[in-house]
Amino acid sequence: MDFLFHQNIILYLSAYLLSGIPFGYLLAKKFAGVDIKNEGSGNIGATNVLRVVKEQDPTLAKKLGAATLFLDAIKGVVVILIAMMLNVPESVLWTLAVLAVIGHCFSAFLFFEGGKGVATGFGVLLVMMPIPAIIAIVIWLGASKGLKISSLSSLIGLAAFLIASYILYPEVPGIGSHAPIWIIALIITYKHIPNIIRLFNKEEGKV
Repeated sequence: MDFLFHQNIILYLSAYLLSGIPFGYLLAKKFAGVDIKNEGSGNIGATNVLRVVKEQDPTLAKKLGAATLFLDAIKGVVVILIAMMLNVPESVLWTLAVLAVIGHCFSAFLFFEGGKGVATGFGVLLVMMPIPAIIAIVIWLGASKGLKISSLSSLIGLAAFLIASYILYPEVPGIGSHAPIWIIALIITYKHIPNIIRLFNKEEGKV
């Protein structure tokens, strides 16, 4: 059992479990008295919190949506920042980034269900690759404002990050591969499959 006390193992478990905390679900339940898993799209992310709570209190909806977005983004960052202070290798940091997204999307606290990974994904990528992430976030925000379709805007931002990462970092420092970025991108895309289907059927709702 000694392996459980290995520094990297502790970091990996912490990244997965901390990122699995369903802040959107908890905040909506606590402050609005609604179970967002059974309302709207059923997603635990900021968009569904905003959409569902907005029906009863638009002001509260904005506050809870913003809080969910922030907490979902920061929860993946915390363990990575701690790992950076411990001077772990880049490969470990990227593993933590991937596990953070997995933790949010397949939470142990929700019977391995979860959110779509956008806020958590962009949070960890902002730490790991700041410039491509900032470019992607700007494009994401612009698309959100223009299209008002959260899922499509998120996927556009994700594509922007992938392109920017290859342009700015043909070889990812420390690991020489874009593999962890692709894993994160594929997880987020997988979680968006229902949205993609609705987009093709012109049934995806606006925020």
